[in-house]
Amino acid sequence: MNIEKARFLMIEQQIRPWDVLDQDVLELLVIVKREAFVPLAYRALAFADTEIPLPHGENMLTPKLEARILQELAVKKHESVLEIGAGSGYMAALLAYKARHVTTVEIEPELKTLAEKNLADYGVSNVEVVQGDAAQGWQGASQVSAPYDVIVVSGSLPVVPDSLLAQIKVGGRMFVIVGSAPAMTAQIITRTSDISYSTVNLFETIVKPLRNAVVPSQFKF
Repeated sequence: MNIEKARFLMIEQQIRPWDVLDQDVLELLVIVKREAFVPLAYRALAFADTEIPLPHGENMLTPKLEARILQELAVKKHESVLEIGAGSGYMAALLAYKARHVTTVEIEPELKTLAEKNLADYGVSNVEVVQGDAAQGWQGASQVSAPYDVIVVSGSLPVVPDSLLAQIKVGGRMFVIVGSAPAMTAQIITRTSDISYSTVNLFETIVKPLRNAVVPSQFKF
């Protein structure tokens, strides 16, 4: 496989047609080598328009979704980022190139170890990988703690818990996919004041739910 040609085709045939036109994002997809974060057994699929399996039934998001998240969040160099769901560490690596610091929280110990190794092998030094359940937010125990400039939820949530909203800084924003299959909506939620938020619906998609996500009460009359 000609890796650079495959990467070029991924960008031109999958990512640009999905309205990802930010040149910084497109260049970042060339700089941060996706194949370095894909399990060896699936490396031939590193640039395919598919979710790549990871241990314990988890998976990497599709390349076009990763790119769209980066474009919509427009992370800046002074910002701190919380990612919920480390996976293989690839999304954290992309975010790290744009942010001051990334805290990525992974509930599954084996994936935490995988992400940590991948990031270390790639020389990414401004990401802290921690094990834990951040479905309702993460206070942070060491380098950077809540609130965060940017939050990325790398799994879907039936509803966004107030505890997670409270961890966005005023002026900060969160990317999250909300709803239950077959109707899920990708959103950017921006905190506009201590008590108010604005939500922009981006597109419809379906992504595996975050483990231990808050489920809304089912009222029956």
